[in-house]
Parts: sequence; structure tokens; C-alpha cells
Amino acid sequence: MGRKVTLATCSLNQWALDFDGNLGRILKSIEIAKSHGAKYRLGPELEICGYGCADHFYESDTLLHSFQVLRKLLESPVTQNIICDVGMPIMHHNVRYNCRVLFLNRKILLIRPKMLLANHGIYREFRWFSPWNQLRRVEEYFLPRMIQEVTGQETVPFGVCVLSTKDTCIGSEICAELWNPRSPHIDMGLDGVEIFTNSSASHHELRKADYRVNLVKSATVKSGGIYLYANQKGCDGDRLYYDGCTMVAINGDIVAHGAQFSLNDVEVVTATLDLEDVRSFRGEICHPHMECEPKPCHRVKVDFGLSSGDIYLPSHEPIMWQFHTPEEEISLGPACWLWDYLRRSGQAGFLLPLSGGVDSSSTASIVYSMCVLVCQAVQDGNTQVLEDVRRVVSDVSYHPTEARELCGRIFTTCYMASENSSEATRNRAKDLANQIGSTHMNINIDMAVKGLLGIFSMVTGKFPQFRANGGSTRENLALQNVQARIRMVLAYLFAQLSLWTQGRPGGLLVLGSANVDESLTGYFTKYDCSSADINPIGGISKTDLKSFLLYCVEHFQLTSLRSILAAPPTAELEPLIDGQVSQTDEADMGMTYSELSVIGQLRKISKCGPYSMFCKLIHIWKETLSPMQVASKVKHFFRMYSVNRHKMTTVTPSYHAVNYSPDDNRFDLRPFLYNTRWTWQFRCIDNEMSQMEAGNDHHQ
Repeated sequence: MGRKVTLATCSLNQWALDFDGNLGRILKSIEIAKSHGAKYRLGPELEICGYGCADHFYESDTLLHSFQVLRKLLESPVTQNIICDVGMPIMHHNVRYNCRVLFLNRKILLIRPKMLLANHGIYREFRWFSPWNQLRRVEEYFLPRMIQEVTGQETVPFGVCVLSTKDTCIGSEICAELWNPRSPHIDMGLDGVEIFTNSSASHHELRKADYRVNLVKSATVKSGGIYLYANQKGCDGDRLYYDGCTMVAINGDIVAHGAQFSLNDVEVVTATLDLEDVRSFRGEICHPHMECEPKPCHRVKVDFGLSSGDIYLPSHEPIMWQFHTPEEEISLGPACWLWDYLRRSGQAGFLLPLSGGVDSSSTASIVYSMCVLVCQAVQDGNTQVLEDVRRVVSDVSYHPTEARELCGRIFTTCYMASENSSEATRNRAKDLANQIGSTHMNINIDMAVKGLLGIFSMVTGKFPQFRANGGSTRENLALQNVQARIRMVLAYLFAQLSLWTQGRPGGLLVLGSANVDESLTGYFTKYDCSSADINPIGGISKTDLKSFLLYCVEHFQLTSLRSILAAPPTAELEPLIDGQVSQTDEADMGMTYSELSVIGQLRKISKCGPYSMFCKLIHIWKETLSPMQVASKVKHFFRMYSVNRHKMTTVTPSYHAVNYSPDDNRFDLRPFLYNTRWTWQFRCIDNEMSQMEAGNDHHQ
């Protein structure tokens, strides 16, 4: 006879240190799980305090408030008659652990500390937590008095133990443990654990979702079982966007999953599954007695059953996961992140210097995509989004129905023209602003630039000239930088006061639009209009942004983007020649954007220095570039990279979308003062070149 169990997993838009909000979202998820008949509810990693607390994990307040929230959860009538699995930091023997707390009917069943911590890329868990490295060892944890008063328990089991109910056995994994080559689910499965749970805080990166799904499928196809995956969603107060993707799998098949990008703060996925399916699957393939060393898990018994007597409950069938394309991911991920940032920042909208180029147009298109998502969520009856949007626009009766109209209320764009700007870029910016509906301004910066240069010449008696007018390289660069920095100052002035001029309350967040490739080489002015409050495209390559704009032409009918894509990227900071642009970004950088993307991957992901990068690129680019040209580009990149590395200390907080992000201090932990000559490294490249040339001479 079948044993049907109904299980719930969820993704929650938690916010670091927002204990009130986090508690409310946890309770709502439990309520929804129960309404669907679930007897077990799994939540995301560290959901009580939020995953992104960072150095706040050092503070005793964070631990105290987490226990206070746990007490509220234990006391709530909502949490009765369902096993609740929540995440929080806990100190045991004066050591901090990242834990799961499982409780039922005002009793804590067990506390499970994380064994395998995430400590690569953007993750720093070893900084705040210790791994629990005592396999299959369980200790007594003495509960704080405030919890004892509710549970009547003095101690509870603490360690790597599993939960044995009347009808099945449940074992926990926490986030990175699934990614690890020695995942706990292997041994647990061999010891008869039938349901595995994984509470994660897994962030969005382009092209990553299928990797996560395949890991969950492979975890259960090897040794059978049911796998519940929970994940955080939303911004959580930093550069990351956690993208949900909750799922339930059985014996290698996904049977239920949640959205990857959504404006819903609480999303619960439930599935009814037959435990006999696990048992018959394992009966054929699992032979734990053939293991050399038996590895029994410590079982905590609970007098509670997950299954009901109704054998006619429908079971879920396998489903195909439809993955988003990278272009859709760029449209959705940064848009959801921007909405979280806007509604939680207390500001009234965004301001963007719109130049008519690919980068700023991509940022504008993402804001438009955000407006589409907000209108859709309101149309779907999301009361939280409606409440948030009314607060943002300071109108309690506002009801957004159309993205273009909402864009006009919360998005201001401005074209900052100088005598070096062309009519073509001005028109491209204006056409895009018209199509998305932003409030658009034309601002001429010449008067401000002349004022600053007038002060300089009054003090020094010198007046710098552009290269086109006979000036030196130093003068030419300084004159470009003055224009770029004036734009930043004006952007902040208009962001603070443009709503004031309309008699409306609030200020605007300034959006940046420097792409990841420009940051790699430092191809931007420090403290220019790339210096902003936040930057939704700072982790996205130029190549991906161009594909994204093509997607926007089709998906949003933003036809003005076609001419923007056709134009060569230019900063327009040098004088026009016969009214035409004389300066292009790729010529200034000394390499194409597609070449830069390859270099960025090799630098960060393949861990290449100058010499090993040269060795790889002579093969990758052998069809198009000679070894001499490759050597020249590698040396040029590393000179540019090291000369401009100091700019990374001021780079605008950017949406993290790729793992070769150059974001200083958070992700790319390298120095910012280098010997820019790279004498030893470049000599190795030169020696290699000499040997190659000698070999060629020999063969001839």
C-alpha cells in the first residue's frame, strides 16, 4: 500500500536584520504550506536573520534577536501540527554555527549545524561560522532560558542527526553541502533516509540555474529518495539577487518547482509523493551492506506521521523545467533586484544619465522591464507590490496598469550634452525615452565645464587644449575627465531636487551604467557618471548586453534600440571632426569587447596571470591573431588593468551576474597598487616568443 506524504518547500524574500519582516514571511509560508495539506515545511538558509548579515554575525544582538524570533515561531498557533524547519545562527560551546532548527508543537526536535561551508567566489562563511566536522556525533545543546520557558526542554540534540517519524526518515543538507564532492545525502541515503532537504541561499548568475537543477536531480537518481530544495529570493541588502527556483524531486525527476524570478515575497511549493516509489526504486539499486564501513546516522525519533490514510491523494508527475535564456535572465534578475532596492531604500524612483549608447540604454531597458513586472504583479493581485508602489509614488490611491505610465512616474532620464556630443546620440536617447515613457530632460553641461576651466586658468594662467587643437595627452585626458565628472555632480543634483521642482516628495536613486568589461580595464573616469548609487549592469559583459537589447526590441517592441545597437560605442568626450564622432571605445581600449570578455574569464575563473594567459590565448585566437599580436594584447590588458585598478575601490555597487566580476573588496580580493611594468611576467612572454620564432626559423 502506498504511503502518500505532502511536503512543502519555499523561497522567501528575506532582508538582512529585518527580523519583523522575516518573521512575518516565515509565518505566512507555514500558513500556506498547511493550507495545502503539508506536514513538513522547509525554509531557506539563515531565513530568520537573513543570509546577508555578513559581519553582523559577529554581534551578539544578531544571535539574540534570532532566538527571540524563534520563540515567536514556537508560540504561534500557525506552527502547530506541522514540522517546521527554519534557519538561524547558533552559538554552541562559544562557537558560531550556521544551523537548521526543526521543531513541532512547541518542542525543538533537533539542531543541525552546517558541515561544509561555502568559502569561494562571493561567499565568506568561514569568516563568521565554523564547520561542524564531527561526523555522526551528536551533543546536548543547552537552550536559552527564553526558549526553555516555551518548550519545557533544557537540552536538545545538536549535531548531524536525522529525524525518524512514524512513517519515514528525513535528513538535512544545507546549501553548499549539495555542491560538495562528499555530499551528506550519499551516506544518509545508504542508511535509509528517504527525504532529503536542502535550505539554500544560492545567488543568481547568468547560465547557472540548470547546474543547480542537475545537482538536485543527480542527488536522487544515484540512490533514490525525495529531495526538497528551498532558496532565498530577492536582494537581501547587497549586490546579490537570490533567484528562488525552489523544487521537489523524486528518484531523479523534478515533480514541482517555483519561479526563478518573481516579485512575490513568499512562494510555497508543495508536492504529494508516494514513499513506496522511493522504496521500490532503491530495492533494485541500493545495497548498503556492500559498503566496507557501515555509517549509521543518529536518529531522533518523533511521534508524528507525515502520511495520511488517504491512498487516493494524487501524486505529482515528472515535469520539464523551462530554463530562461541569458537575455531573459538579464531582463528579469536585475529588474527584480532594482525593485527590491527601490522599495526598501525609501526613495521615490531612479535617475539615469542616458547617453544613447548600449550601456545606459541597457540600464534604461532593465528599469522598463521592472515596470512591466510591477504592473503584471499588481494585475495578478499581489497586494504587497501594490502597497510598495503606492508608497514609492506617494499616492495611496494609485493603481499602475501600464508599464510606460509607471515608468513616467518613477524614472527620470537625462541627456547631458556638451559641445562634443553629436545630434545622433541625442536623438537616440530621446527616442528610447519616448518609447519607455521616462521623464526625459536635455541638460547642456558646457557652461559648467567652462566655469571649472575658468577657475583653473585664473589660478594657473594656463588653459589646457584638446589633442585635436594641439594639446598634449595630459591636457586631452584632463579635459575629457572634467566633462565626465561634471555629469556625475549634475546627476546627483537633479536626483535630489527634480521631484522638488514638481512639488513631489522624495529623491531619486542615481543609476550607473558601466559594464563589467569596462571595469576590467578601468575604461571609465573615476567619480564620473559611472559613480552612482547602484548599477544593474556592472556585472554583465558588453556581448551579453547587446544580445539583451536585441531581445528587448522583440519582447518589448523597443524599436529605437536598433539604431543604438548599430552605432559604434563612444564616450563623446573629444571634439567632433566635421560633426562626426572621432573617438570610439574599442579604439581607446586597444581591444574589442568580445576579446575583453575572454580575457576576463581567463583572469578570474581560470586564475591566469600574464604568462599563462598568453599561453592559452595563442591557441584560442590562433585563427585570427598571430602570437605577436596576442602578446601585445595581453601586455596591454595587464598594463591597463594595473594602472586603473585603483578605480575598483570606488566602483558603484553592481548587480552580481558573472563570476569574473572585478568588484573590489567584495569579490575580487586583489591589491590596487601594482608595478605596472610586470617585468618578470612580460619577460616570460618575450622568452616564449623568442623560442617560438627560433623554432619557426629552424623549420624553415
